[in-house]
Amino acid sequence: MTENNNQQLEQMGRAAELHREEGQTVTRMQSQTQIRTTAGVTCPECGAENDAEAQYCASCGAWLGRQTCPFCNNPTDQDADYCESCHRYIRQDVCSFCGARMSANDTFCPECGQPRSGIKCPVCNTMNEFSFCKQCGQPLTSEAKAMRERMMQMPEYQELRLLAREYEDLQSQLPFTSEQDRQRDAASQELRKRILTLLAEDEGVKDFVAPPPTRRRCSIEELNQRKQQKLERLSQILDKLTAPPMASAVKVRNFAMAQKPAGVRLAWQCNYKHALHSSPCGCAKPQLGGKWMVLGHHSNKEIRDDK
Repeated sequence: MTENNNQQLEQMGRAAELHREEGQTVTRMQSQTQIRTTAGVTCPECGAENDAEAQYCASCGAWLGRQTCPFCNNPTDQDADYCESCHRYIRQDVCSFCGARMSANDTFCPECGQPRSGIKCPVCNTMNEFSFCKQCGQPLTSEAKAMRERMMQMPEYQELRLLAREYEDLQSQLPFTSEQDRQRDAASQELRKRILTLLAEDEGVKDFVAPPPTRRRCSIEELNQRKQQKLERLSQILDKLTAPPMASAVKVRNFAMAQKPAGVRLAWQCNYKHALHSSPCGCAKPQLGGKWMVLGHHSNKEIRDDK
């Protein structure tokens, strides 16, 4: 009986000792947490101490890894540079135009000279914080203009622009709606040939053959088929120009915007959330890559449009 009592006393003693150790551990953790809270946040770039609520380093401007937007306080990923909630660029340590490092005190980028406050598009007057206008696609910086020029030398991009113009032309064409329309068009084409032939004969040209018209009216079915063929070819070329993942989100935005042709309704499908944006300017993490998708003028696909 005495032996059992001794064993119980030993067990109680060990339990008490364990409880004291756990209490000491919790106290140490609380003390360390209090010290960290009081000391604030250490910058991972320069080692400077910052206030506990700081979003950016007061010394070098580096992002401190807080996962809320500094403007609207909505959650953001740690490596996101754009808030999809309030539609603002949130990195103060990286230039939104060229991707160079910046200090929190820099009003202009030390690398490309662009203002942190943004650039107004000379075509549509949209205020932009990126190198290409998010509204109309106009290149706004010298680097962006050079990228567009280099892109225009690529055979794929030249075909892309040609297809976009041809598709835009098809959009403005009126199809036949009746047999009377066909007869009127045939009479108009015949009159055109006669006039061109008479003009050529007056200039001494023999055996003149009138060139076919650049626009040829057709039925609604044929017109829609021709449009679809253009869209399919556009999609094939855009697939070849897919923006690959890169380390810099800014470089991916510029690369993708330099490709964008005018005259076709497109959407940017990002690899981040596989969402559709009006452009990569509205994506929080374009560095993961993405591609342009042809929507056409009657698509009902939802676009998470940036403002």
